[in-house]
Amino acid sequence: MLVAGLLVAAAWTMALSDATAATVTATIDLSDQRMYVSVGKKHIHTWPVSTARKGYRTPTGSFRPTRMYRRYYSRKYNNSPMPNSIFFYGGYAIHGTTAIKSLGRPASHGCIRLHPSNAKALYDLVNANGPGNTRIRIRW
Repeated sequence: MLVAGLLVAAAWTMALSDATAATVTATIDLSDQRMYVSVGKKHIHTWPVSTARKGYRTPTGSFRPTRMYRRYYSRKYNNSPMPNSIFFYGGYAIHGTTAIKSLGRPASHGCIRLHPSNAKALYDLVNANGPGNTRIRIRW
Protein backbone atom coordinates (compact mmCIF):
# COMPACT_ATOMS: atom_id res chain seq x y z
CA MET A 1 0.00 0.00 0.00
CA LEU A 2 2.83 2.39 0.89
CA VAL A 3 4.63 1.60 -2.37
CA ALA A 4 1.47 2.20 -4.40
CA GLY A 5 0.96 5.54 -2.61
CA LEU A 6 4.55 6.57 -3.33
CA LEU A 7 4.15 5.67 -7.00
CA VAL A 8 0.97 7.74 -7.27
CA ALA A 9 2.69 10.68 -5.54
CA ALA A 10 5.70 10.42 -7.88
CA ALA A 11 3.45 10.30 -10.96
CA TRP A 12 1.48 13.32 -9.70
CA THR A 13 4.69 15.28 -9.07
CA MET A 14 5.99 14.48 -12.55
CA ALA A 15 2.67 15.48 -14.12
CA LEU A 16 2.73 18.79 -12.25
CA SER A 17 6.32 19.54 -13.22
CA ASP A 18 5.56 18.77 -16.88
CA ALA A 19 2.49 21.00 -16.72
CA THR A 20 4.46 23.93 -15.31
CA ALA A 21 7.51 23.52 -17.57
CA ALA A 22 7.82 25.84 -20.54
CA THR A 23 7.73 24.61 -24.12
CA VAL A 24 11.16 24.72 -25.73
CA THR A 25 11.13 25.06 -29.51
CA ALA A 26 14.24 24.63 -31.63
CA THR A 27 13.57 25.67 -35.23
CA ILE A 28 16.28 24.79 -37.72
CA ASP A 29 16.22 26.66 -41.02
CA LEU A 30 18.17 24.63 -43.57
CA SER A 31 18.28 27.49 -46.08
CA ASP A 32 20.10 29.89 -43.75
CA GLN A 33 21.85 27.26 -41.57
CA ARG A 34 20.53 28.76 -38.33
CA MET A 35 18.75 27.47 -35.26
CA TYR A 36 16.21 29.66 -33.52
CA VAL A 37 15.43 28.71 -29.93
CA SER A 38 12.42 29.91 -27.99
CA VAL A 39 11.01 29.17 -24.57
CA GLY A 40 7.28 29.70 -24.47
CA LYS A 41 6.72 32.63 -26.83
CA LYS A 42 10.06 34.29 -26.08
CA HIS A 43 12.92 33.97 -28.59
CA ILE A 44 16.15 33.46 -26.64
CA HIS A 45 18.87 32.24 -29.05
CA THR A 46 19.93 32.28 -32.69
CA TRP A 47 22.88 30.03 -33.50
CA PRO A 48 24.69 28.96 -36.68
CA VAL A 49 24.44 25.25 -37.44
CA SER A 50 25.78 22.78 -39.96
CA THR A 51 23.34 20.35 -41.51
CA ALA A 52 23.66 17.79 -44.31
CA ARG A 53 26.22 18.44 -47.01
CA LYS A 54 25.73 17.38 -50.63
CA GLY A 55 24.96 13.68 -50.91
CA TYR A 56 23.35 13.48 -47.45
CA ARG A 57 20.09 14.73 -45.99
CA THR A 58 18.74 16.24 -42.81
CA PRO A 59 15.11 15.21 -42.32
CA THR A 60 12.49 17.96 -42.35
CA GLY A 61 9.35 18.10 -40.24
CA SER A 62 8.37 18.34 -36.58
CA PHE A 63 9.95 16.06 -34.01
CA ARG A 64 10.39 15.51 -30.29
CA PRO A 65 13.55 14.31 -28.58
CA THR A 66 13.65 10.53 -28.37
CA ARG A 67 16.84 10.15 -26.31
CA MET A 68 19.56 12.36 -24.89
CA TYR A 69 23.22 11.79 -23.97
CA ARG A 70 25.74 14.19 -22.42
CA ARG A 71 28.52 12.10 -23.97
CA TYR A 72 27.98 10.10 -27.10
CA TYR A 73 30.25 8.73 -29.81
CA SER A 74 29.11 7.91 -33.33
CA ARG A 75 28.98 4.20 -34.03
CA LYS A 76 28.73 4.94 -37.74
CA TYR A 77 31.39 7.63 -38.27
CA ASN A 78 34.74 6.63 -36.71
CA ASN A 79 33.65 6.99 -33.09
CA SER A 80 33.36 10.77 -33.59
CA PRO A 81 32.38 12.68 -30.45
CA MET A 82 28.81 14.00 -30.37
CA PRO A 83 28.62 15.91 -27.07
CA ASN A 84 25.24 16.92 -25.66
CA SER A 85 23.32 14.83 -28.18
CA ILE A 86 19.58 15.19 -28.55
CA PHE A 87 18.32 12.45 -30.87
CA PHE A 88 15.06 13.20 -32.62
CA TYR A 89 14.67 10.77 -35.55
CA GLY A 90 16.46 7.42 -35.63
CA GLY A 91 20.19 8.15 -35.75
CA TYR A 92 19.72 11.90 -36.40
CA ALA A 93 20.66 14.23 -33.57
CA ILE A 94 21.43 17.78 -32.62
CA HIS A 95 24.89 17.79 -31.05
CA GLY A 96 28.08 19.72 -30.46
CA THR A 97 30.98 19.62 -32.89
CA THR A 98 34.67 20.43 -32.95
CA ALA A 99 34.33 21.50 -36.61
CA ILE A 100 33.27 25.00 -35.59
CA LYS A 101 34.75 26.61 -38.71
CA SER A 102 32.07 24.79 -40.73
CA LEU A 103 29.15 26.22 -38.76
CA GLY A 104 26.83 28.29 -40.90
CA ARG A 105 27.11 26.01 -43.94
CA PRO A 106 26.17 22.41 -44.79
CA ALA A 107 28.91 20.03 -43.61
CA SER A 108 27.41 17.04 -41.78
CA HIS A 109 26.17 13.58 -42.69
CA GLY A 110 22.67 14.73 -41.70
CA CYS A 111 22.88 15.61 -38.02
CA ILE A 112 22.51 19.18 -36.85
CA ARG A 113 25.84 20.40 -35.51
CA LEU A 114 26.23 23.25 -33.03
CA HIS A 115 29.11 25.00 -31.31
CA PRO A 116 29.85 22.93 -28.18
CA SER A 117 28.75 25.68 -25.79
CA ASN A 118 25.48 26.16 -27.70
CA ALA A 119 24.86 22.39 -27.74
CA LYS A 120 25.34 22.34 -23.97
CA ALA A 121 22.98 25.31 -23.50
CA LEU A 122 20.29 23.61 -25.61
CA TYR A 123 20.77 20.26 -23.85
CA ASP A 124 20.46 21.95 -20.44
CA LEU A 125 17.33 23.81 -21.56
CA VAL A 126 15.67 20.64 -22.87
CA ASN A 127 16.72 18.70 -19.79
CA ALA A 128 15.33 21.38 -17.44
CA ASN A 129 11.97 21.67 -19.23
CA GLY A 130 11.65 18.03 -20.27
CA PRO A 131 11.92 16.29 -23.64
CA GLY A 132 8.13 16.01 -23.66
CA ASN A 133 7.93 19.81 -23.60
CA THR A 134 10.37 20.20 -26.48
CA ARG A 135 9.68 20.60 -30.19
CA ILE A 136 12.26 20.35 -32.93
CA ARG A 137 11.16 21.86 -36.23
CA ILE A 138 13.29 21.53 -39.33
CA ARG A 139 12.32 23.46 -42.44
CA TRP A 140 13.66 24.88 -45.70
